[in-house]
Amino acid sequence: MCRSIKTLYNFEPPATEQEIRAAALQFVRKLSGFNVPSKANEAAFNRAVDEVAATAARLIDSLVTTAEPRDRAIEAERARARSALRFGNGSAA
Repeated sequence: MCRSIKTLYNFEPPATEQEIRAAALQFVRKLSGFNVPSKANEAAFNRAVDEVAATAARLIDSLVTTAEPRDRAIEAERARARSALRFGNGSAA
């Protein structure tokens, strides 16, 4: 799984169109193996990003849960804490 694709469902505030599109772009990059497609593949690549983003938005909009929405700030702090434990605090010794 591509590590830069984050969970977008059940957050407060909800995922933005830009976040959904960024996740779709990462997904298509992973599938295609292209970071930037050639001119010959650009139309197909961009069409795939558009289709994946639209499908992801429909999915997120149609999901149902009884769980309370997660707070983005709290989840970001938890991710930073996990990163600090895994990689250290980033200072060179």
